[in-house]
Amino acid sequence: MPEARDHRSAPPSTTYLPIEDYAVIGDLHTVALVGKNGSIDWCCLPRFDSPSVFGALLDAGKGGFFRLSPTDMSGVKCQQLYLPETNILLTRFLSVNGVGEITEFMPIKQVGTAEHHHQIIRSVSVVHGSLSFTLACRPGFHYARDAHHVEVEREGAVFQSVSFTLGLASSLALEPDGQGGAQATFTLQAGQCAHFLLESTNERDHAPQPLSERAYQEAFQSTLHFWRSWLSQCSYQGRWREMVHRSALVLKLLTYAPTGAIVAAPTTSLPETIGGARNWDYRYSWLRDASFSLYSLLSLGFTQEAEAFMQWLDARCHELKDGGTLQPMYGITGEHDLTEQTLDHFEGYCQSHPVRIGNKAYTQKQLDIYGEFMDAVYIYNRYDTISYDLWQNLQQLLAWLSHHWQDPDAGIWEVRGGPQRFLHSRLMCWVAFDRAIRVTRHLGWPAPTEEWVKLRSQIYPQIMKEGWNEDKHSFVQYYGSDAVDASALLLLITNFTGSREPRMLSTIDRIEQELASGALVRRYNPEKAANDGLGSQEGTFGACSFWLVENLARAGRLDKARLMLEKLLSYSNHVGLYAEEISPTGEALGNFPQAFTHLALITACTTLDQALSRHQANPWETHGTLSD
Repeated sequence: MPEARDHRSAPPSTTYLPIEDYAVIGDLHTVALVGKNGSIDWCCLPRFDSPSVFGALLDAGKGGFFRLSPTDMSGVKCQQLYLPETNILLTRFLSVNGVGEITEFMPIKQVGTAEHHHQIIRSVSVVHGSLSFTLACRPGFHYARDAHHVEVEREGAVFQSVSFTLGLASSLALEPDGQGGAQATFTLQAGQCAHFLLESTNERDHAPQPLSERAYQEAFQSTLHFWRSWLSQCSYQGRWREMVHRSALVLKLLTYAPTGAIVAAPTTSLPETIGGARNWDYRYSWLRDASFSLYSLLSLGFTQEAEAFMQWLDARCHELKDGGTLQPMYGITGEHDLTEQTLDHFEGYCQSHPVRIGNKAYTQKQLDIYGEFMDAVYIYNRYDTISYDLWQNLQQLLAWLSHHWQDPDAGIWEVRGGPQRFLHSRLMCWVAFDRAIRVTRHLGWPAPTEEWVKLRSQIYPQIMKEGWNEDKHSFVQYYGSDAVDASALLLLITNFTGSREPRMLSTIDRIEQELASGALVRRYNPEKAANDGLGSQEGTFGACSFWLVENLARAGRLDKARLMLEKLLSYSNHVGLYAEEISPTGEALGNFPQAFTHLALITACTTLDQALSRHQANPWETHGTLSD
């Protein structure tokens, strides 16, 4: 008989893996986070921004999970690795009695397949001795807000909520666990294996068929071929090939295939401070990531992904708000409304609450997005000519910016304590007009170039005067401030300043002095910077750390840059992934894995690699920058 269970009555738990103890698998529509203990604790279906069906990451008691691990974990050592050049995950359990392995992946959907059909395949085997395993699948539909029925059958189980179905196919007999899930305990000897298939659908009572060995091998080989074939396009063969390739594979996992949008991260509300309130939903696509994304994709040779992302950006430029403005981020299919809510029934990761879905920052005024958008257009136009329709809409954007570039705004860090005249926002306004001038000169299309040149010439000296603090001998966070901010590192990365500019070199030194702890760099000091409206501390910011490496490389400080990069690479987790932040003691903080960090890693590695190669060819050259 079907068993009913309302997850809202489940007791809370305080058992959480460290964020860095997860790996991620995906199918270019969504992902699943898999812990070193064999538990899938986060998965949203059918897409990144859908409600979770497994949410133990945010509430270990009632969020839902799909666990496959040794029955007795005492004395068991856990390891995880990706099969080379793929996103196929292998989790290994080592004990004195036996060694077991779980190979798991999400098959890549073909164009035209049903939107709601997504699969997670998990195959467990024993390679030495014998080992007993326990499988436990207990979903929590709609962020554990929807009750569901579970029906256990001879070849698996069906979990049915009001609007969504999960089917678990198994060649082993399952039984209800009394808490809305299904479970099984079994023992495998060396050479034996068992396959499990979890499939999502919107069809009621859908029960997938158990995987035969042949069907499993076909799915495995097809997925293996997909990832290796895709990565073979990568043109980077430099000194940090393995880490750059892993970052590229992460970015592909974070891409929503139907539209080409790249999510900032596949999770929500993983805290920047354990127990704090810096918990945000990152399952959307930020315009701020645009130029970094296109530069990384094109520089690595992934032209198809760059084209798809540019089409997504193009579409947003055809949906301008009144007056010709953009918003900082959009949904992965272009949604404008990202209303922020809190899930008060979730305790949050390690009791870090509130748990948020949606992101209120979409309503903010963030002037820097226009520079990032125009930089993306400029980068892409060097690869392929943009459309004239897009060019007309870009002129509308720039017309609005020409009247508002001096407005206070929320800035790159999306502060909620009130607008300021942020240096980074002014920098990116300069970038917007600078790139527009370059594009129109390249294309020869009509544009108010003289006005843009005038605005660019007006912004530059203002930044050099009002964004500079003589006492600090550094560029600062906002005009009139004495707070140092790592976003000033983008002055050099965007080619606003040259690599020999004394003010820039002094700013690099100041950032190292005030914001760096070894190789790790904070965004700013919350006690000295603009009020961000939160009042809690945070960890060091991964992207800023890699920006400092890139600045050191551009400034010709190659030995220091290389040492810092090598140290930073050691802060990745066991499978090469980075969260948004890193604590002073090396733990991952914030949403995970984060695209912004991996994008900064790629540009830091490519920039330093080029600088080192130039230096080897001409050791008398002490400074080097990327060509414009």
